[in-house]
Amino acid sequence: MLERRDGCAFVTGASRGIGAAIARALAADGWPVGVGFNASAEAAAGVVKEIEDAGGSAVALGGDVVDRERIDAHFSTLEERFGPVLVLVNNAGVRVDGLSPQIKDCDWDLVLDTNLTAAFRATRRAVPPMLRARHGRIVNVASVVGLRANPGQANYAASKAGLIAMTKTVAVEVARRGVTVNAVAPGLIETDMTSDLNGDLLSAVPARRAGTPQDVASCVRFLASEEAGYVTGAVLTVDGGMSA
Repeated sequence: MLERRDGCAFVTGASRGIGAAIARALAADGWPVGVGFNASAEAAAGVVKEIEDAGGSAVALGGDVVDRERIDAHFSTLEERFGPVLVLVNNAGVRVDGLSPQIKDCDWDLVLDTNLTAAFRATRRAVPPMLRARHGRIVNVASVVGLRANPGQANYAASKAGLIAMTKTVAVEVARRGVTVNAVAPGLIETDMTSDLNGDLLSAVPARRAGTPQDVASCVRFLASEEAGYVTGAVLTVDGGMSA
């Protein structure tokens, strides 16, 4: 098995919110981290600086995750600089909400391409080196709406339910080679992405509070660790009891 110094982690959508918290958590465990971002170059640079100031190693990697060639290039960059990507966190995601009759084809395509197809392509690129190393961790950031209905999010729910199904299937395919594939399913988390959601959602959370990006990052940190070597194909809800 490769040691951590011989490999690295790649977190998509890591310039802010949940992704940034995950990048910092993995760096704290000794992983060099690729900080993926799309439009927020300044924020991504800030995450990299935080990691480096704390004694870690990181590099910002810009571009839309839907761009297949760009993602391939990011993996190549990380492999040349830090070694194989042994931890992949598919976190990048978008929302374009609306009741089903109101969702345009372009909005359906954008959400599915970003949240599901891009995660599949990154997973497909990551798996062969992990299999050769006989070690790897893939964590997909899904959502509780992939497990329970949430009116107005048919496209988002479909993408996250698909991500959960993909997680389980790939987990079974690679389990014999020391590679685990799991998902976390956050509920209401305080981020820029959820700032426009109705505060009444708190009434559906038994914990009666929104979660934090660090709550999610702590779960990803566990799933990426050696201690989670026998956990695969799992969906870990991080939702204050909402899905219960």
